[in-house]
Amino acid sequence: MHTIDAKNRMSLPMAFRQALENNSDRPPILTNAYRCLELHPYEDWEAWEERIVAIADVDPEAQDYARMMISGAVECPIDKQGRILVPPHLRAYAALEREVTLAGYGRKIEIWDNARFEAKFNETHARFEQMAISVAGKLRN
Repeated sequence: MHTIDAKNRMSLPMAFRQALENNSDRPPILTNAYRCLELHPYEDWEAWEERIVAIADVDPEAQDYARMMISGAVECPIDKQGRILVPPHLRAYAALEREVTLAGYGRKIEIWDNARFEAKFNETHARFEQMAISVAGKLRN
């Protein structure tokens, strides 16, 4: 469990911090996602943004998706104490209270309000068997 202080700062675990710093000399990008925030290495974000914008040029649904993700994106430097600043607009969007959960997901890090993460985890756990079967089928293709 991690906390966001009164000044909207949050410490990143050393492993996450090192992964972000090893992947780029530029500050990571923090943005809104579905019910949480995502922290991306800069170059990964840049490549993703180019891909989604190209799709959005011809797909109205992708336009809405891109608008949602890109409009909230901010550079998020890591300070000397290993903290990031979570801007108030992103903190409000993800309903982040003091206690948060960080979840590594590929090369990005999700930042969840603890209660939201627990609810999502329990929902996923309840459907896990059918999800595993569905995913296994996709992996075979």
